[in-house]
Amino acid sequence: MSEQKFTNRLAAEKSPYLRQHAHNPVDWYPWGQEAINRASIENKPIFLSIGYATCHWCHVMEHESFENEQVAEALRNDFIAIKVDREERPDLDQIYMSAVQAMTGRGGWPMSVFLSPDLKPFWGGTYFPRESFLNILSQISRVWKFEREKIEENAKQIYGMLAQMGEGQRQAGEIDDKVFTAAVAQSAQTFDPEWGGFGGAPKFPRPSQFRLLLRIARRTGDDRVLAMVGHTCLRMAAGGIYDHVGGGFARYSVDEKWEIPHFEKMLYDNAGLVSLYLELFQFTRNPIFAQVARETLDYVLRDMTHPGGGFYSAEDADSEGHEGKFYVWDDEELRSILSEDEYEDLREYFDVSRRGNFEGKNHLMLQDPNDFLARGQGHLANALKKLHEVRSRRIRPLRDEKILTSWNGLMIGAMARGYQVLGEQKYLDAARKATEFIRKNLQNADRLMRRWCDGEAGIAGTLDDYAYLIEGLLQLGESDGSFYSQALELQAQQDERFWDSARAGYFYTDGSDPTVLVRTKQAEDEAVPNPNGVSALNLLKIHHLTLDENRKRQAERMFELFGLTAMKYPAYFASLVSAYDFYSDEAKEVVITGPADSPDRSLLLEVLHGIYAPNKVVVADPEASRLRLAQGKTGEGGLPTAYVCQGNSCRKPTSDPKELLGQLDEFKPVKLLTPEQAEAGTPKIISD
Repeated sequence: MSEQKFTNRLAAEKSPYLRQHAHNPVDWYPWGQEAINRASIENKPIFLSIGYATCHWCHVMEHESFENEQVAEALRNDFIAIKVDREERPDLDQIYMSAVQAMTGRGGWPMSVFLSPDLKPFWGGTYFPRESFLNILSQISRVWKFEREKIEENAKQIYGMLAQMGEGQRQAGEIDDKVFTAAVAQSAQTFDPEWGGFGGAPKFPRPSQFRLLLRIARRTGDDRVLAMVGHTCLRMAAGGIYDHVGGGFARYSVDEKWEIPHFEKMLYDNAGLVSLYLELFQFTRNPIFAQVARETLDYVLRDMTHPGGGFYSAEDADSEGHEGKFYVWDDEELRSILSEDEYEDLREYFDVSRRGNFEGKNHLMLQDPNDFLARGQGHLANALKKLHEVRSRRIRPLRDEKILTSWNGLMIGAMARGYQVLGEQKYLDAARKATEFIRKNLQNADRLMRRWCDGEAGIAGTLDDYAYLIEGLLQLGESDGSFYSQALELQAQQDERFWDSARAGYFYTDGSDPTVLVRTKQAEDEAVPNPNGVSALNLLKIHHLTLDENRKRQAERMFELFGLTAMKYPAYFASLVSAYDFYSDEAKEVVITGPADSPDRSLLLEVLHGIYAPNKVVVADPEASRLRLAQGKTGEGGLPTAYVCQGNSCRKPTSDPKELLGQLDEFKPVKLLTPEQAEAGTPKIISD
């Protein structure tokens, strides 16, 4: 065994993920100049391991490899080992994941990538079993010492590919309304008509793509597009990916039927799905969709909210060393907890049996999606309540309690939508409180910070921190008129730090960190909506609120930059295409005046928020004159008044909720696709 001394430097870090590795025998460094300098001085390659606190396979690789002395010795002798939390440093994760995907054709976490001392990747992969990993370490060490030219050539080629990521899409071109039929056709190619969703196992929810399809269903009037969204959301709500006992969605389903989840719960997934289900409820008025959103928001308030108001990041899949243990039930345990009637109802509605459906135990999933609301009635409601009480006394999975500005922005927007659509004040209060938490703890005079944990803020904000928080603030503004000024200030900061004045679009980083290999600029959605797509919609809304033509031109330049690629792959550019839908539809502008505590004003807002009208801007502010859109709109006869305009046309101001509803209905989507265009892009998905 090597006598080399080492110091694991992760114990002082704030990241829960890094602290999980603080007692490994590996000579870990956090990302930073100290590790990079040592690699250069000792002429050693860097082993970079990227993961996150609630990642199941990250835990597996830690137990198999990073807790193993033989692996630790190999890393200590021949490498500089760096551990990164991808949720703290998405900029690094984005760069090196792109490299791994280019090298291997796949990606995932834990990510294992080898770098030269100048930070250029030359080989990588994801999870490796211990014996494979030891063999890889040995081979790379040998090639580094004796065939360095091979590594240098590989690193040069990969770096060239990465450098192009800063250019955005290199084939700029116009985007037009054909993008909508292309998005439907592309989605239909992989849509699962039996179980919903796209592709086979594993199956991910992809809320950005479904929210775009909802917009297209509204634009085209094609019920088959709506059916894709509704069918999928019913199947997900009935399946095991949804937590029927405590609310909220797991990360993904390991099977095509949404039955067996990968049990971790992520804040960003639940924020996106809440927004999707609320919009689907507005569109269809199916109460199942409202109830799913309500239960998910209540889960976040109960289990994922810091006392000060910020929202935690995630809950692990594992507890007591076993994936899903917190969520599953022995049949005998169910019989002992429940009355005979409660057990029989549970068995009738859910897939419950003595043999179980997950490693000999039972994970709850409805047998019929249309029975979702029956969960709240009679013996079944009592059964689920008892199970929740018992489960709450179990050892919970690890909760990652770092608070990320970007993901909080997504959940602030979801909470604000929850207030608008469901009318429950607690959601608006939660959105306000989280916003105040960020202002107090993660924002200073000229920048956002990314992460807060254990009383300390750190890491400069990236583009998604700004874009998602601005989007959340704009949703708050639509709720009660508050926070518009903060949104405008943050947009100015985002432009100053990230806007590419030469070619348009936003870089992901601000260029201030010399250890970031390249400044990337992309518009594809991933598990979260792409911040360039979100920013395009933010800019268009701000244009309507402020009448600032420069904001509109910025969005137009983004459509030009990313347009050609978005036309080819619209399903993967859903956030950007959604912004284009807003742009090409000529948004409705609605100003509602009157005292905040006026019941008549509340009725006008209830009408406004009760309909699915994604292409609108709303000023609901008793002091709205500070926004140019609202100037001169002071109310009629001292009553709360609604002003509805679109393009250069305005309706007569009204204080009558019914008349407001009629005015909103008069403004149909513009540039509707012809029936022939719609038919060409929407093959039959679900039988009539």
